[in-house]
Amino acid sequence: MAKKKRYLTATMPDGYVKTIGPTTAPFTHFWRIVAITANGKTEVFWGHAPSLRDAAGKRTAAAEAARQRGWTSYEFEIVELVESHDG
Repeated sequence: MAKKKRYLTATMPDGYVKTIGPTTAPFTHFWRIVAITANGKTEVFWGHAPSLRDAAGKRTAAAEAARQRGWTSYEFEIVELVESHDG
């Protein structure tokens, strides 16, 4: 039996909403990095993960990216994805 496709929605604390899908992927969490560069510009990186643990693991990568890219600051956020089915 085929897996039913679903839509996954992340709502960030600042009100930004990201919808993923339709998908059968086992994602449960959405992560986002909002970085401020040395020249004052904003860069945004995001992704989705199959578990909170996997998403939280990106925090270490964010710290390394901050050092490598010379960000003056950054915020790392994780939210749970909310599932809805098509139709």
